[in-house]
Amino acid sequence: MNAPDALADLDPEAALDGTVSSLDDDALRRLAHHPLAAVGQEYPHHGGAVDGPEDTVRPREDHPVFFGCYDWHSAVHSHWALVRQLRLFEDHPDEAAIVESIDARLTPENVNGEVTYFVENPGFERPYGWAWLLRLAAELHRWDDPRADRWADMLAPLEERIADLVRTEFLPQSRPFRVGTHGNSAFALSAVLDYADVVGDDDLAADAAETARRFYVDDEDAPVAYEPLGWDFVSPTLTEANLMRRVLPDAEYDDWLDGFLPDLSESRNRDFFEPVDASADGEGGMALHLVGLNLAKAWGLAEVADAVDGGTAGRLAESAERHFEAGLGGAFTDDYAGSHWLSSFVLYALTRNADAA
Repeated sequence: MNAPDALADLDPEAALDGTVSSLDDDALRRLAHHPLAAVGQEYPHHGGAVDGPEDTVRPREDHPVFFGCYDWHSAVHSHWALVRQLRLFEDHPDEAAIVESIDARLTPENVNGEVTYFVENPGFERPYGWAWLLRLAAELHRWDDPRADRWADMLAPLEERIADLVRTEFLPQSRPFRVGTHGNSAFALSAVLDYADVVGDDDLAADAAETARRFYVDDEDAPVAYEPLGWDFVSPTLTEANLMRRVLPDAEYDDWLDGFLPDLSESRNRDFFEPVDASADGEGGMALHLVGLNLAKAWGLAEVADAVDGGTAGRLAESAERHFEAGLGGAFTDDYAGSHWLSSFVLYALTRNADAA
């Protein structure tokens, strides 16, 4: 499934503002198509390690709500993508199907099953899945709608459990994980800050900001020449740079960025400013991770561009546009290795600043 014309024809500069608020029905159907199909698809599924002959259960037995989408975190952010579309785009053409789908899974019994799993497995999906669960909860808290109120009430026990785990098992960690995959600490900290802001939890916001400063404030000379590594789908450099923009005063951030990325021109580490050719890695999971990486770098470059001046800002913005076009071109694949998650990255890129706007 290729990118719909309504998305492919978007002005890249406008799209990268992250404030898209109007899409036609075809574009909305495409954005909802894969998440809506995948949230109810139990197999194939990434079940993790098997510790013994009796340690095999159906995914929906452990995860009665988030059993689809190949893995738990993708099921969570696919729910986020569906809820966010309903909130931001009125008269969504798939509204009835989305509501029916979420209602079928988000029940007190099912959520209790999810909570029970986290009581027994407190490290499961730390921190990436936790980040998306808090984004989903924040989305419901933002939305003044009876359906959102109902779903938020249902999700509340799991939301509380994950928020507690963030406080006790993530924020106190002694060091960050500077990877381009699920363990990335900066990506999760940004989600925690978003959540804390939406629910008005000043203590959580302060603790997350303190962790970010402790992890990253002394960083210098980001090794951008080594990106991407393997299965990366986010840029460790850009994810960190945009997190620190949120926790440092403007003047302090400017000094920090000068040290962290001392030369933002394309003359140095030129490859970093060009989209990754996902097709060079063949087909399947790794190639599709690189499609997601291009989308994540697009919004990361755009946000750094907003923080700098002059010609450097222009070069970064142009690089962001190239990354966005490359990512969008591969995001609407029917290959389940990508279709179960890439629509969420497209939606995040297009709407991440919609509320700030």
